[in-house]
Amino acid sequence: MDITPRAPADRQVIQAYGGGGFRIAGTRYEGAVLVMPETTHPWPLAAAPALDAASLAALRAAEPALELLIVGTGASMARIDAALRAEVKSWGIVMDAMDTGAACRTYNVLLLEERRAAAALLPVD
Repeated sequence: MDITPRAPADRQVIQAYGGGGFRIAGTRYEGAVLVMPETTHPWPLAAAPALDAASLAALRAAEPALELLIVGTGASMARIDAALRAEVKSWGIVMDAMDTGAACRTYNVLLLEERRAAAALLPVD
């Protein structure tokens, strides 16, 4: 499903998702990814229950600092542990979870609004 919005060329726009991966800023990524406005990285996470603070450490170190984290939990929404939400909030980042399709679309809207947002995305088939 192609969801390409118009954005500055240096931004990590999510152009498509599905088939076990993503197309972001013209590059295909297989598996899970961490997407920030300027960079995208493979994310070695297989399922939402494995999500923990260590798996999100790169977001804490981002410069300039991030303000929002959208978590795409796969084909359906999964709840994020309250303690993890609190820890990420202590970093100054508000975390929200939704299914991966909604997370991709939400991230792109935030990117176009020039918000300091990131997306942690699990793939869907």
